[in-house]
Amino acid sequence: MSEIKEKKKYKRIVVKIGSSSLTHEEEGGLDFQKMEHLVRCLCDFRNRGMDVALVSSGAIAVGRGALGLSEKPRDIATRQACAAVGQAKLMMTYERLFGEYNQVVGQVLFTKNTIINPVARGNTKNTFDELFRLGVIPIVNENDTVSTYEMQFGDNDTLSALVVSLVKADELILLSDIDGLYTDDPHDHPDAKLIRVVEKLDSDIIGMAKDSTGSDLGTGGMSAKLRAARIATYSGADMVIVNARDVRILYDILEGDFTGTLFKARYNPNFCLENYILETLG
Repeated sequence: MSEIKEKKKYKRIVVKIGSSSLTHEEEGGLDFQKMEHLVRCLCDFRNRGMDVALVSSGAIAVGRGALGLSEKPRDIATRQACAAVGQAKLMMTYERLFGEYNQVVGQVLFTKNTIINPVARGNTKNTFDELFRLGVIPIVNENDTVSTYEMQFGDNDTLSALVVSLVKADELILLSDIDGLYTDDPHDHPDAKLIRVVEKLDSDIIGMAKDSTGSDLGTGGMSAKLRAARIATYSGADMVIVNARDVRILYDILEGDFTGTLFKARYNPNFCLENYILETLG
């Protein structure tokens, strides 16, 4: 196990799982066993009294499989069509799995306007707060069927950090296809070392970012994860990157005894979420 050993009591967490972690590598279909384990963990967290939000990728990948497309679509219209088909199928699957544990879920779809428009941002925050008050687990995704911005930008790592900032969560957990932040790309450099704890996002850490995801299903590489870390930690939340090969690692994270990378919260009162989106993402 790792050297983190830092047990914390979180009240509100956001968990993000990527497309490559939700699907089987061989055929690209949904990994129902992994989804069931994920759902069970999240329901257990809710039963402990924690507020939980799930940011789930996978709509385009699921739609692509349902439509019989062998390769990841490149043009926006086809990707939007895949998202329209896949989002419905993905939510139907989640609804059934969460229903096994009598857990109510709700769907929240984001666009860029959700954050930068003050009225939309306020309404969205109020919706989350009410969902949490009612004991609902929100399932969040980009609104890919109507917005080309998110798909061109292309990752749910940043989206999950935006949710953390919006709802003032304590922790963001990125379930990924890599163990955490390495000193170099471990796919190309076997001697790369896993960084266990990041106290501060300095230039040395930012310089370790790689854009490759290692999968034709996902879109968020390490650059996106470090961008998410900046948003989350500046907003006052810890962020963790762990491998999603066994999602029951979520329990280990709460115990502070896991293999991965912990980015410690460094609240910045001058950090403005909407300005960051406009200045950084365009």
